[in-house]
Amino acid sequence: MTPGGTSRHHGLCLWTLAIFLLVLTARLGETTSGYDPYKVLGVSRSASQAEVKKAYKILAKEWHPDKNKDPEAENMFIKVSKSYEILSNEERRANFDRYGQVDENQPFGRSHHQQFRSFHNFYFDETSFHFTRSRDFADSKYLLHHAQFNSDILPDSHKRPYLIKVTSEWCFACIRVEPVWKEIVQELEPLGVGIGIVDLGYELRLANQLGAHSAPSIIGLLNGRVTFFRQAIVRQHLRQFVDDLLPPNLVEKITDDNSQHFLDNWHVENKPSVLLFDQDSNVPMVYRLTAFAFRDYVHFGYVDQGDTHNIQLLSQFNINSYAPTMLLFKEDTSKPVDIIQARGMKRQVMDEFVSNNKFLQVPRLVNQQLFDELCPIKQFHRRRKYCVLLITSEDQAFLPPNKAFLDFATFNRKDVLRFAYVYQRQQQPLCQALLPNQAVVSPQVVILERRSPAGKVLYRSVIGGWNGSEEDKSRLLEHLELVQKDPTYLTSDATLPELNNEMAPIFLIQWMNAARDYIHQIYDDLLYSNWREMMPILSLIFSALFILFGTVIIQAFSEPGETKPRKPATKEQPQSDDDTSNRSATFSRPPKKDFVEVTELTDVTYTSNLVKLRPGHINVVLVLTNASKNALLRKFAKEVFSFSGPVFTGDDLSDASFSSGSRRKSRSRSRSSSDSRSRSHSREDARFKKGSNRATSIEVHHKLDRLGLWMERLMEGTLPRWHVPSWPSLQPAENIYTES
Repeated sequence: MTPGGTSRHHGLCLWTLAIFLLVLTARLGETTSGYDPYKVLGVSRSASQAEVKKAYKILAKEWHPDKNKDPEAENMFIKVSKSYEILSNEERRANFDRYGQVDENQPFGRSHHQQFRSFHNFYFDETSFHFTRSRDFADSKYLLHHAQFNSDILPDSHKRPYLIKVTSEWCFACIRVEPVWKEIVQELEPLGVGIGIVDLGYELRLANQLGAHSAPSIIGLLNGRVTFFRQAIVRQHLRQFVDDLLPPNLVEKITDDNSQHFLDNWHVENKPSVLLFDQDSNVPMVYRLTAFAFRDYVHFGYVDQGDTHNIQLLSQFNINSYAPTMLLFKEDTSKPVDIIQARGMKRQVMDEFVSNNKFLQVPRLVNQQLFDELCPIKQFHRRRKYCVLLITSEDQAFLPPNKAFLDFATFNRKDVLRFAYVYQRQQQPLCQALLPNQAVVSPQVVILERRSPAGKVLYRSVIGGWNGSEEDKSRLLEHLELVQKDPTYLTSDATLPELNNEMAPIFLIQWMNAARDYIHQIYDDLLYSNWREMMPILSLIFSALFILFGTVIIQAFSEPGETKPRKPATKEQPQSDDDTSNRSATFSRPPKKDFVEVTELTDVTYTSNLVKLRPGHINVVLVLTNASKNALLRKFAKEVFSFSGPVFTGDDLSDASFSSGSRRKSRSRSRSSSDSRSRSHSREDARFKKGSNRATSIEVHHKLDRLGLWMERLMEGTLPRWHVPSWPSLQPAENIYTES
């Protein structure tokens, strides 16, 4: 190659490299400046959280896909939501301000890698490998974050079930289930099922909270409880999975035989009743989801129009069999108060229908939640709500006045008036606050207005009570007209206590339900070998087994004298006259098994019981004379026995004695708080002076009155101690001389 050709080739390479770097720089700049959450929300970098939130609300309302038909509305709404997520989190906002990061938990510098990857995609189309590295914008609105999950999703799971997908980037298996996931989302979301997506790479803390450690995973969430989907990911299985999450007794199957009992149950349930008539033999999922959302307010039933056992019911209410029909009943079970009929009934229509009729005409106040919703606290003058409360009883004599109050409320119903009744026996604190020192011998009517969450109300009781007569109706109607014209007509005030929850299940039922759920969870975890979630349970089980078997082993290898009862004394062999005389001379009898044994301290037992005393043992030695032995030995045995473990039974203490003829080496053990053992010995000194005989037996008996206190201080270690380097040798008994 000629030098000129080489130079031209070298120059061409330089130009190509320069163009490459120029395109790369432009691409990086475009990517860096392409997305700015501040610009999307239209706020400055110094904007406060209140300003960010205000801007987000305005833009979210403007670009919501349901209200804005612009083709770019959905993408813009996603960008607005993403921008608010970044700027509302101080940590993520700081990361963006410093490094331009927009993804949570993204390490510094990763955005540059993604920019290079975007430039790489400029030359190579990766769609030919059927792998999408960037997340679909349609899935972005379902992304869940840890704080959002705990503040919004968990509480909302008590109103509707959630289907959550756990995924991650570079997950080939996640791509295979994506078509099925999109189909089931399009089917279940219009029915009211919540949808969520958790990215295992960015939301590891949330994934750990859910117990999801691999992708892809499908999770069901209902009432705060997490359930994993274990079958093949197909549309039919996922639909059945969501259906199985719902409680089985949400909707009652109704026929001609039980229809009247179902409608009359409003007395017990204190709820309206809804009947759905449809051709399907199974309860539609949309109806079960509606029943779950309003289970605390309405009792739901389902009638299969194709069942021959429902002919009378269809004829009674003139049901059209060509379209689903919903009937809502309240106190009057002969005719519905509302009816709706439509083909392909939507969830939104059902919710609106039930929500407008979720209270009886005159409901009974059975808990605080119902009281708060029925009689809300006054906030503005135009939103005043007056609660007309009948204080009555469930006795048979009160039924006519109660029925008359229901009729009055039905004909005089207004938006500003709420009628209710309460049983005095079930809500005594409430009735006592409104009618102090008054016994309800006849029904009473009280008109009240709630003023504060603390329970403060203004009220006025209708004088004369309520018997349901025309005079009572006229008087009550006059009071209601006056209070609507002049709110100051309510002249009394009181602070109401919180209502008793009459519908709360008893503790045993709550415990059984909790135990059932716990057993079901253990079975599910064992069946599918979810060892990560099973570790706490297994740890608890093995700890209990270790404690149980450890106790058995300790008892098996412990000292036989402590754990095994003493065997009854064998029959003594006939003894010689010399032995008998020795025993009578020393006033010794064999002690019973449940008394402390006091051993005589002699030159033989001196070495074994005192000099060679094992560590941890305590010996108490009592020095006696012949004159004081009979009186003090009995009391000594009683006082020492109370520190030896067993309880003193009050039996004859003459059984507590000492032996000299046989000089048995048996010892009694007493336990202190530090597991020390105390063995008591008595030494009889036969050579005390006779001057001690001048003390009376009463004076001698009181010499050990404070022995119990002394023993307590001994066990506590508060007595002064002296160190004895070595015990002296004991002289023969005939050479010992001790003064008393």
